[in-house]
Amino acid sequence: MSLLIDDVTFRYRRRRPPVLDRFTHRTTDGLTILLGPNGAGKSTLLSLLAGISRPNSGRIALGGVESTVRAYRSEVAWLPQHVPASKTLTAREYVAYIAWLKGVDRSTAWENAARVLGRVNLAAEAGKRTAHLSGGQLRRVGIACALAHNAKLILLDEPTAGLDPHQRSVFRALVREVAAETPVLMSTHDVADLAEEADTVTCLLAGRVTYDGPTAGFLTHAATEAAPGRQAESAYTTLMGLV
Repeated sequence: MSLLIDDVTFRYRRRRPPVLDRFTHRTTDGLTILLGPNGAGKSTLLSLLAGISRPNSGRIALGGVESTVRAYRSEVAWLPQHVPASKTLTAREYVAYIAWLKGVDRSTAWENAARVLGRVNLAAEAGKRTAHLSGGQLRRVGIACALAHNAKLILLDEPTAGLDPHQRSVFRALVREVAAETPVLMSTHDVADLAEEADTVTCLLAGRVTYDGPTAGFLTHAATEAAPGRQAESAYTTLMGLV
């Protein structure tokens, strides 16, 4: 199911320059990495795609369903930078509650919660209150919430920020696994999050696209003298105009 972003403009205040200016994009299956520095418009774009904000002009649609209708929001899962923990809800209760909010009936939501927590390797923590989980575990709870209501598109906003190297590795492996079945759009300003398995890269700078295409094409922008393992960083530097 493809996501269409057609000629979208968004500004926070009428007299301010637009954060996104006539932005057009179509997602593909698999994992898309949205790269860009802080303030490039990544979080704003994800807020629009999640249906939380509305564009000033242009349209957003998933499989032909407009982002302005409730049916759209039930098909999209959004994992913000900070997953809010609950002092009272266990991991299973938390996931089941989110699934219920997305339209899944209570009994199915409860069953789905146990199943998807196992898929994200949190079965042993299903009965723990989310306030007692680590940052990396909370991020995985967020993925479980998306899986519990069978989202057609998963949006991740800087999901590895603040995680230690091991947690980052575990989370990225999970994202790659999930993206094999459900399209994932993951924003980041850290080029280290560009795993070789990413299918598509979109680079955003001051609300405009500097690159949008396959990962292999992105890497061709690396300097010829870039050391092995540093091609992604070099390509990013070039596309952001930092050289």
